[in-house]
Amino acid sequence: HSLMIAEQLHKICDDVGINLIFKSSFDKANRSSINSDRGIKLEDALKIFEKIKTNFNLPILTDVHNEDQCNQLKQDSIIDIIQIPAFLCRQTDLLLAAGSTNKIINVKKGQFLSPTDVKNIFTKIETTNNKNIMITERGTSFGYDLVSDMTAIPTMQTSGYPVIFDATHSVQQPGGLGEKSGGQREFVEYLSRAATAVGISAIFLETHQDPDNAPSDGPNMVPLSKMPSLLEQL
Repeated sequence: HSLMIAEQLHKICDDVGINLIFKSSFDKANRSSINSDRGIKLEDALKIFEKIKTNFNLPILTDVHNEDQCNQLKQDSIIDIIQIPAFLCRQTDLLLAAGSTNKIINVKKGQFLSPTDVKNIFTKIETTNNKNIMITERGTSFGYDLVSDMTAIPTMQTSGYPVIFDATHSVQQPGGLGEKSGGQREFVEYLSRAATAVGISAIFLETHQDPDNAPSDGPNMVPLSKMPSLLEQL
């Protein structure tokens, strides 16, 4: 499935003229329910990532959830970018372990942080002598929902680090379906266009050929068939 998605996205982005970084999780560690699918082991995922890199020559991004996973990836040449999940963006030991890999670090800004607070995240990673940092805006908690504050983008850009907009997680409804998160994928297009107009370094989009039956984040995913038209607009 990952190879199919990578192949399709590679072709779409080539046609549109957009650079692609392939992102996939090997473990969804913060699922709402204990009964939800988690994923596969890092060792098994690396074999799949290696095929994607070999077949399509794509940079690979994946998230980590603890220091051991960072240490496993330290000497690895397959993963180019390590992502820190939003709920873990203030975990000092995890940030230090990630920074020590000397890889590019993409931090998802926590839903609970103001855009001015991210400077503390940057400072922690910088203590490892790693300044290959990106920050991703993914909506802010407003009661039980998320809102996207477009002024957060230029605010965080004053750091000098690339700012990415996560259009699909920004329409997520955490816990909205009881034992799993809901979402409003119909608004992805509008938020994507708004963020692109404000000015971003990259856009983060999740896609699936059949989102309604995807094992995770389906309600906020863009159907694969709609990716070409969306990317052409952006």
